[in-house]
Amino acid sequence: MVDEEHRRERRQRVLKGASIISGITNSEISCTIRNQNSGGAELKVPVESRVPERFVLYVPTDGLPTKQSCGGAGTTELGFNL
Repeated sequence: MVDEEHRRERRQRVLKGASIISGITNSEISCTIRNQNSGGAELKVPVESRVPERFVLYVPTDGLPTKQSCGGAGTTELGFNL
C-alpha cells in the first residue's frame, strides 16, 4: 500500500460493496471498498480470490462501472489509481 504521506489527497474512509469484473471470463469477485479519494481506493477481497491486473470495478451505490488498473495483486487488500 502507498503510505498516507505520499498521497496527494487524503482518502476518505468508506465501506461500500463492489464487484470486480474481469473482461476475459466475465467472472465476478465481490469486494469491499475500505477507503477512497478522487485518485484511488483500497479494496478488501477474499483470500482465495485471484484479482487480475486490469478489471472493471462496479459499485452499485455509485451506479457506474469504471475500468481500473490495480497494484498489490495477490494480497487480500489492494490499492488502485483512477
